[in-house]
Amino acid sequence: MAESTISESTTFGSTVYEESVDRSTSTDSSILHGPSVEEISRSLQRFNWPDYVVFVLMLISCMVIGVFFGVKDHQKHKRQKHARRGSEALDYLVGGRKMQIIPVSVSLVASWISGISLLGTSTEIYVYGVQYCYIISAVVLMGLSMNFIFLPVFHDLQITSAYEYLQMRFDKRMRLVGSILFTLASILWLPIVIYVPALAFNQVSGVNIHVITPIVCLVCIFYTSLGGLKAVVWTDVIQTAVMVGAMIIVIIKGTADVGGLSVVIERNSAGGRFEPPDFNLDPTARNTFWTLLIGGTFFWTSTNSINQNMMQRYLSLPSLASARKALVLFLIGTVTVLAMCCYNGLLIFAMYHDCDPLTTGLAKAKDQLVPLLVMEVLGEYPGLAGLFVAGIFSAALSSLSTALNSLSAIVLEDFCKPFVSKPLTETQTRYIMRFTVLAFGALAVVMVVLVEKMGAVLQLSMSLGPVTIGPLFGLFLMGFFFPRINGTSAITGTVAGLALMSYIVIRSQISIALKEIVFAEKPVTVEGCHYEFTPKNETLFESDYTPGEKSLHHVSFLYYTMIGSVVPTLVGYLSSFILPRSKTDDIDPLLLAPFLRRFYPSSNSKSHHMTEVLHEFETKDIQL
Repeated sequence: MAESTISESTTFGSTVYEESVDRSTSTDSSILHGPSVEEISRSLQRFNWPDYVVFVLMLISCMVIGVFFGVKDHQKHKRQKHARRGSEALDYLVGGRKMQIIPVSVSLVASWISGISLLGTSTEIYVYGVQYCYIISAVVLMGLSMNFIFLPVFHDLQITSAYEYLQMRFDKRMRLVGSILFTLASILWLPIVIYVPALAFNQVSGVNIHVITPIVCLVCIFYTSLGGLKAVVWTDVIQTAVMVGAMIIVIIKGTADVGGLSVVIERNSAGGRFEPPDFNLDPTARNTFWTLLIGGTFFWTSTNSINQNMMQRYLSLPSLASARKALVLFLIGTVTVLAMCCYNGLLIFAMYHDCDPLTTGLAKAKDQLVPLLVMEVLGEYPGLAGLFVAGIFSAALSSLSTALNSLSAIVLEDFCKPFVSKPLTETQTRYIMRFTVLAFGALAVVMVVLVEKMGAVLQLSMSLGPVTIGPLFGLFLMGFFFPRINGTSAITGTVAGLALMSYIVIRSQISIALKEIVFAEKPVTVEGCHYEFTPKNETLFESDYTPGEKSLHHVSFLYYTMIGSVVPTLVGYLSSFILPRSKTDDIDPLLLAPFLRRFYPSSNSKSHHMTEVLHEFETKDIQL
């Protein structure tokens, strides 16, 4: 039996047990004499009252902002004797189209960089290496397509719901289809957003996931329903400051604790985390340069260009020039935060290079690695761990509030207004928007139970979303680039894409659950562990990996959005040769990609008619 001596120290996180072990007779860490992994885990759960104070102050600040803008807008409408119909909706959904560039840019970053990215990206780097970092190339291509294609079209049309475009370009059916697809995508995505920070909170405090999720969700519902887009944007600013500040503290302190940047680089190099771009053309490979560049570009473009969550912010700015400036700032901010998340993954490996916490059970799930690092690095400093957890929750609250606000726009503009015989009153509008926020927030909390049973959150979010986002993006591609495709052909393509993506995603999730699809991970070791544990089941490492027979559902999850959008476009285009096609003379050039407009004549009467029909609340003054 190996002999060991134990001493308590404070140099390894909050409470550390050091152990000198004679490994000459045994290398099985499960039989070492020393503290158990459960004792170590409890010692790291030092979320004390200063941490709770910081966390609660963040939640209170969000509520105060919601109350401020809610009261301010109510007084504004009360003072106005003459107001435009729908001014309630205009202020609530797009901030009266008078928002400022910097707050909107920060809000865009906060909305995109959710807890999924903060925890999931770092986990991805720790488990699979730095290959995922090359997705930054896709971010650049997304920015170019947004700048030259999507922003000009949406800003020229001055719409509130991105899916109003589908009615302009095709017909009412397609607007309804687009809105339904977005709503389904949000329902699948929201519980993942809520689950991630709850997982972090559970790791650092021991509080049950299903206790904290309803509390935080209620806070978000409160300030979103009361203050609308203005409250969402300004809380995003505060939350982003907390999020980035907390990450910087963890990076600086963690790097110092492991011995400096050179040690981080040395350990990750030895552990095989650093690697050049993989130019393998195999579409079933999990991460390669091509899956990240091609598949990543489709994924990022779809989730930014036609996603109501993001587009609603661009449309809240007064001009296209302002929107383009916000896009540039958004790209800079996003790349910066992504780089920080990637470095965090390298820092986690440097900290646990000789004692993998997933194997020992110190981290119960892959996405608890970042919270574990935080408690190791900041646990002994009152309030700092609370600051980081507040940052994780800030990212989640930002994404959640964005989605809830966008869903209220979709329900009002696409599910209610088109089906009422007379215009909605301001009171009816107010109640519809706020009830929508409450209903979808409650649904997301309930669905956390399902997400808890599934895999790592980054891959999960990029796998489930394309079921609906892919075909939805295909709809917009058909509208922007193929004038001959009409509503009937478009819906044919959409149904085909939805059926195919449902099969691929459901079949792949079943295969992953049955261990038919297993992704090779980077090697880890437990040779340096100084506590007792029972090793978990062995993980498949790259050196042990032998690929089996491949089929369609084995394709990389990064290609899902591309398949889900290209297939409907191809089917829609081909069916336009069989079914009746659109008369290109009837299509307003403003509905097409800017570089195609010169090939089609302009008709002012058509543009005027669309504005009159779809934006009555912005073009007509009425007596309230």
